[in-house]
Order: sequence, then C-alpha cells, then structure tokens
Amino acid sequence: VDVPGFLPGTVQEHGGIIRNGAKLLYAYAEATVPKLTVITRKAYGGAYDVMSSKHLKGDYNYAWPSAEVAVMGAKGAVEIIFRGKNVEEKTTEYTDRFANPMVAAQRGFVDDIIDPATTRQRLCEDLELLRTKKVERPWRKHGNIPL
Repeated sequence: VDVPGFLPGTVQEHGGIIRNGAKLLYAYAEATVPKLTVITRKAYGGAYDVMSSKHLKGDYNYAWPSAEVAVMGAKGAVEIIFRGKNVEEKTTEYTDRFANPMVAAQRGFVDDIIDPATTRQRLCEDLELLRTKKVERPWRKHGNIPL
C-alpha cells in the first residue's frame, strides 16, 4: 500500500472518485479470499482504510519500517493543529512521533513491522496458512453494490 489519500475537490468528485471509491471499498469488504497488506510508504486516511486494512478484516497487515500510517500527512496535520505557527519545526516533531508504523502496530492496525528483504518469504508463509481459508456468511441472493 502506498496511498497518500484521496485528493478532495470538485474535479475529483465530478470525475467519480466517491462512486469508484465506494466500489473499491465494497469489493474489499465482500472478498472472501486471503487478504494480505504490506504498507511500503504512505497509508493515509480513508484511502488506507479501503485498501484491505484491519478495519475491513484483512487477514495479515504488515508495514515496512519506513511506512507512515496516519489520518493525514504530517505537514497538513501540523498546519491544522498549530494554525500555521512553527510549521517546519512542528512537522519534524510530529513526523518523529506519529508518522511511523509503531503507533499503528501498538493499536493493532498492523500485525508486524517487517524488513523489506523478508517480505516475499513472509507473504508466502501467510498464503500457505490461509490456503484453506473459508468465510461463513449468511446466505443472500445477491449483494447491494454501490453504483
């Protein structure tokens, strides 16, 4: 996962970002296949949530040590929180404190912080464990995909 977030604006809204984002969210939420996620760089806000996070019942979620998991980017958050005062200094402080995978791991949003060199081996092991995954859901004739 490397999603800096959804770019809000009227151009994106007219382009169908809400409709297409809802379809992506529905697809991940309804998927019964093994869901593995590796956060390689940025995982911000709703865009991160939609990409098979723990909130959507992802089976295994990992992050590289360089990953950033947050509601929004450090600079944007600092500009809102501190109202534009000492932005550079506070951005560095905020980045060190919050824009790392440790906070997400402590809260259970990430299962483990893994070395990039071991990513392939870890995912293969997880796929082997999830080979017989079965998801029991109540019967229904069809889903209600957002169009």
